[in-house]
Amino acid sequence: MDNRLGDIEIFLAAARAGSLAAAAKELRLTPSAVSRSVARLEARLGVVLLRRTTRSLALTAEGERYRERMARLVADMAEVESGLGRETQEPRGTLRVNASVPFGTQCLLPLLPAFTARYPHVLVDLALSDALVDLVEERADIAIRIGPLRDTRLRAKKLGHSKMLLVASPSYLAHYGMPQTPDDLDTHRCLQFSFRRSIDGWPFRLGQRVVHRAVESAFLGNSGDVVRLMAVAGGGIARLSRFHVAGDLQSGRLVEVLAAYNPGDGEDIHALYSAQDRLAPRVRALLDYLDEALILPG
Repeated sequence: MDNRLGDIEIFLAAARAGSLAAAAKELRLTPSAVSRSVARLEARLGVVLLRRTTRSLALTAEGERYRERMARLVADMAEVESGLGRETQEPRGTLRVNASVPFGTQCLLPLLPAFTARYPHVLVDLALSDALVDLVEERADIAIRIGPLRDTRLRAKKLGHSKMLLVASPSYLAHYGMPQTPDDLDTHRCLQFSFRRSIDGWPFRLGQRVVHRAVESAFLGNSGDVVRLMAVAGGGIARLSRFHVAGDLQSGRLVEVLAAYNPGDGEDIHALYSAQDRLAPRVRALLDYLDEALILPG
């Protein structure tokens, strides 16, 4: 009997696990059964989906396209089948969430008490780190990422957008003066990140053009919080997301610099999650709650 869906699910497990042996262990099958299933699927499609080695496997270009489409299809089928009983499913269990330190402290943590009160059977396990993590390796249900998305294996839900701006403390500006044009930054202390960005320099709007201007670093930090705290301490001028410094601006610990030259750019904020986890009530509960409760500063 033809079991196409079973072969597809075995292929997706192998692609997700990175080896036939790991997929066999996850599905409680023998490695030979997994290998035969993938071979049967490849024969039916007439293409090679996986390149096997002695220790691991890699998706071919055809395999990557097939995986993306089939993962969505399988997830959609499961959602349709469970739709009738969704209202009766109570979120429960451990919900592992990974987020950057700035977003976690400024935006996520203030919302979690109300979330845990609404869903008392959900145990939130929150890890804050500015390092990129692998959801599978870290066993995270949801990872919140700021900026361009790099992992196409995951589903992404956009949570919002935050504009970028230059900020400095009043004490720093009292000592060094307020810059009037981007060229004035040559005589100022600029605070930057220690990791390399896709585009070097800071962007400025000059008339109808946006120009990226190189700035000399007086300080390097490995996270947004490190750079923000250095700016608050009077260490120099930093370029950060508005959500990250909204409280500092409101309290007067920081003020905006060169606002007339701000190009209006920003960073998208997404919640990433595995396609197979979309139906877990605890995952859906947090995604829906963030839709409802998260309000980013303009």
